[in-house]
Amino acid sequence: MAQQPAIQYFRPYDQRGINVFETTKEDTVEYDGFKLRIGAGFTQGYQKLKHKNGIDPTGLYEMGGGFPLAQANFNIDVQLYDGVALNLVSYMSSHHHNEFWVKGGYLQVDKVTFLNSEFMNNLWKNLTLKVGHMEINYGDAHFRRSDGGHTLWNPWIENNIMDAFTTEIGAELYWKKDGIIAMIAMTDGEIQGNVAAPSQPAGAKRKPAIYGKLGYDKQLQDNLRVRLTGSFYSTKSSVNNTIFGGDRTGSNYQFVMDNAPVTVTGNYTSGRFNPGFRDNVTTFVINPFIKFSGLEVFGTFEFAKGKNQFENGEGTNPARAAIDDRKADQIAAEALYRFGKNEKFYFGGRYITVNATVAEGVTAANAGIQYDVTIDRLSIGGGWFITRNILLKGEYVNQNYDGFPNTGANNRFFEGNFKGFVIQGAISF
Repeated sequence: MAQQPAIQYFRPYDQRGINVFETTKEDTVEYDGFKLRIGAGFTQGYQKLKHKNGIDPTGLYEMGGGFPLAQANFNIDVQLYDGVALNLVSYMSSHHHNEFWVKGGYLQVDKVTFLNSEFMNNLWKNLTLKVGHMEINYGDAHFRRSDGGHTLWNPWIENNIMDAFTTEIGAELYWKKDGIIAMIAMTDGEIQGNVAAPSQPAGAKRKPAIYGKLGYDKQLQDNLRVRLTGSFYSTKSSVNNTIFGGDRTGSNYQFVMDNAPVTVTGNYTSGRFNPGFRDNVTTFVINPFIKFSGLEVFGTFEFAKGKNQFENGEGTNPARAAIDDRKADQIAAEALYRFGKNEKFYFGGRYITVNATVAEGVTAANAGIQYDVTIDRLSIGGGWFITRNILLKGEYVNQNYDGFPNTGANNRFFEGNFKGFVIQGAISF
C-alpha cells in the first residue's frame, strides 16, 4: 500500500497529533505539486453506566451494559499550492446524524507566493489565514476533544461538561513568532449560513461573532513544554448561537440522565450542559498546559455570560423587558502520566465543575424561572496505543447534579447522579 502523501502545515490524525494545537510556521514539507490525502476516524465503545435521581417513580431510561452506535469520520486534506491547503471533514455515522453529514471545511494559507510579491512573502512569514465553514478556535480544549469517530486525540471518553465547540462561517488570522500566538477572527455567529432576515421572534437580529486568542507556547527544555493561552468569544445578537451546543456528533455517555423513551438522534447530548445563551453571549477561557517528561497537566478556567432571545425582551408583546445576563462558569483540571516506548501508555484523572444559572420555561408570553445549579464530574482512566493509529482506552466516571428542581422540564436532574465505566477502541489515520 502506498504511503499517505505529506501535507504542509498539517496536524496528523494519529498519535503524532496529540498535544498539537495550532499548526506552526515550520516549513518541513517540500511542495512538489497537488496532493490528495484521504483519512478516517472510527470509534466503537462499550459502556456499563447506571443513573439515578430523586424523582419517585423515576422516569429515567432503564440502562444496562452494551455497545453504543459506532461513530465514523471521513477526512479529506488537499495540498492545492505551495503553502495552501484544504481540509474537509464529514461524519459518516454519529449519534446526532446517523446519515452522512458534512462537519465543515476550510482553506489554510501559510504562503502567498501566488501573489508574486516579495513584500507579501516577507509579511506572510509569520501569518496564517484560515477561511471556511469550520471548527472555530476558541480555547484549547477543542484540540483535545472527541469529535464523532475521531476520538484518538482525547485521553478521556467524553469532552468537558460545558462543551465549547461549534462550526461557523468566517475567517481567522494568526500571527506566530518565537512561541507567541495571536489570533483575531470574525464569523456569522451561527452554525448554519442564512441569507434571510430573521422573522421570529419579533425584534430578532443577526450580528457577527468576534473572537480571538493570545498565548505563549514554548519548548523550554528537552523535557519541558509550557503553554498558556487566553481566548474570548462574543456576539451581541444571534438567532441561534451554539458556542456551547454546536456538536453534531453526540455524547460518549449514551442516554445518561435521559427520560424514557429515548432515541440516538434525539438524545445525543447526554451528560453535557448547555447554558442556553442562544441570542447574545460573551465568554472567556484560560487554558494552561504543561508537559514535563511524561507528566501532562491541562486546565480550563471558563467564564461565560449571556441569554436567549426572550430574555432579551424579543417577541411580540414580550412577557418582560430585557433582563441581566445569566452566568455559567466551568473549571476543569486534568493530570496524565504517559510512559513506555513512544509514550504508548498513559493513566490519569480529571475533575470538572460547572456553576450556572439556568432559565426554564421562558417564552415571549412567559417570564419563566431561574435557578442556580452545580454539576461536577470525576474521571479516572488510562489508555494503550497499540500502534500510533490504534488506541484502546477506558474510564471510570462519576457525575453529580445539584440545584435542579423536582418539577419542570429539567426535573430528571433533581438529585441526579450517573457513574460507571466506558471502554473505547479508536482508530484514526
